[in-house]
Amino acid sequence: MTSRIASTLLGLVLLFSSWEPCMGTNGDYLPYKDPNKPINTRIMDLMNRMTLAEKIGQMTQLERKNMTADIVKDYAIGSLLSGGGSVTKSEATAREWIDMVNEFQRGALSSRLGIPMIYGIDAVHGHNNVYKATIFPHNVGLGATRDPKLVKKIGAATALETRATGIPYAFAPCVAVCRDPRWGRCYESYSEDPTIVKEMTEIIPGLQGDLPPHKTGIPYVGGKEKVAACAKHFVGDGGTTKGINENNTVADWHTLLSIHMPGYYHSIIKGVSTIMVSYSSLNGVKMHANYDLVTKFLKDRLRFRGFVISDWEGIDRITSPPHSNYTHSVLAGVQAGIDMIMVPMNYTEFIDTLTSLVKNNFIPMTRIDDAVRRILRVKFTLGLFENPLADYRLVKHVGSQAHRDLAREAVRKSLVLLKNGANADKPMLPLPKKASRILVAGSHANNLGYQCGGWTITWQGVDGNNVTQGTTILDAITEIVDPSTEVVYSENPTTEFVKSNNFTYSIVVVGELPYAETAGDSRNLTITQSGIDTMSNVCGNTKCVVVLISGRPVVIEPYLGNIDALVAAWLPGSEGQGVADVLFGDYEFSGKLPRTWFKTVDQLPMNVGDKHYDPLYPFGYGLTTTKVQDQIASR
Repeated sequence: MTSRIASTLLGLVLLFSSWEPCMGTNGDYLPYKDPNKPINTRIMDLMNRMTLAEKIGQMTQLERKNMTADIVKDYAIGSLLSGGGSVTKSEATAREWIDMVNEFQRGALSSRLGIPMIYGIDAVHGHNNVYKATIFPHNVGLGATRDPKLVKKIGAATALETRATGIPYAFAPCVAVCRDPRWGRCYESYSEDPTIVKEMTEIIPGLQGDLPPHKTGIPYVGGKEKVAACAKHFVGDGGTTKGINENNTVADWHTLLSIHMPGYYHSIIKGVSTIMVSYSSLNGVKMHANYDLVTKFLKDRLRFRGFVISDWEGIDRITSPPHSNYTHSVLAGVQAGIDMIMVPMNYTEFIDTLTSLVKNNFIPMTRIDDAVRRILRVKFTLGLFENPLADYRLVKHVGSQAHRDLAREAVRKSLVLLKNGANADKPMLPLPKKASRILVAGSHANNLGYQCGGWTITWQGVDGNNVTQGTTILDAITEIVDPSTEVVYSENPTTEFVKSNNFTYSIVVVGELPYAETAGDSRNLTITQSGIDTMSNVCGNTKCVVVLISGRPVVIEPYLGNIDALVAAWLPGSEGQGVADVLFGDYEFSGKLPRTWFKTVDQLPMNVGDKHYDPLYPFGYGLTTTKVQDQIASR
């Protein structure tokens, strides 16, 4: 009898201890805090308790700069973000990131209902804002790999490093289909071919985890080592006229569905949690105000269940000039079906404007409730109510060797060999590791910032080698060659210098300077003049392989005659060893062009399947090599 009483008492203790997190300050049971309840039950219970102010707070996303935990608490703010380069301090550690995010989260948890906020960041080629994180190749390079399984692994690594800094939400992947390389965001696109973009949505289960059986199309995040993903930018951002960023895409319904929409179909099927709207317009209608596509098509027809988020000041840009009629912008954006607004600065203006529009019956409560329901669904799915605060247990994964090895593999598979000797009988590559003296030249050979490109540490990218941790292409070459080989580095050698040094061969690494978004729009698509000068001085005076570091095809035909071998390396990221691995034959070239390589910019836009298709190198082109061992250069 005594043991039975003890067992009963123990059961009651366990029952009440399990209920403790579900209790309110008055001791009443709160179903929305009970993880054993179905998500829809929890959402309904919480929404029934929320005021209009708390609901609008959930729809508000703010930049972390100038924010405080008290602001998050007082306005029940639903989300914060770090914009490109927005960090808690220069070279912040993972622990310092966690401390910053947790401080804001404690503000959210101390609000009346204790709804956790969700922190988002642009982790678009690895956790690229964070010092010493692994920087993977940009998407254009991943498209060249044709390897969805590899991309899924990259998604998992990115999620782990992002979570290791306390952040559960990544604004990735970009599923744009870039149809004109003059667009400054073309490197964020996997390919001009929607089939490849569709295949590369496999990064989503990498970021979020594999969907359980029978859960197709429902937002899903599989645990504390995964993040909520964001397919962007809906829709047609890669098809703007002349590749002008944020401009107008002219497309009929068939073109929209067959070219620009497949990436979204497959993102939704794979359970993507959020979708970001594009700055661009479709046939003259701003996407941030496009009710037919955001609500009628995306939400109603495709049955997307996650939340739709604006881009940075996206609703402001509904008007021209931006922010010239903010009341109209808020009305049009929210009524179009946008659930969370990336404000990101003037929160009182947004909150007051939206509150007024609701109270004066311009926006119905059903629209507000739809937005909040979607936001809460993602937060519950993420497990934020059970585990709102991050700990330090994952910090070891930031920039881990396993992730760097994965990035190195991605670099190897992304390289596209465009030319290899005068003919197939006399290939220049692979290069011999043993030679008397070799030259490494060019502005991009010894510049980690340049080889990583935009969206690295800062929004527009950086210059130099002290920006994060990684290996330059020069260092990788120096490490891989035979110890007896003399490696001479000269960024911009003169013709006389090249002729007088009797180099066995030269490696010239040149390309575009880093850029992001509109700053990358280009009418001429040329590399830097210093790069052209270096190719001119080196190639033709010694055997020469040119490695192009660029986010897209660039003008190269005028210089091909003097180049013995040509490699498109895209924007390879922090692991330059991957370039050397393939140049010297430890691995074979296998990458295929994800984009058509034009002869002149006058041909643009030109994509595979066009009637007048006359490229320098066609879509899918890429020479191959085989592995070799211990080659010795012939003098």
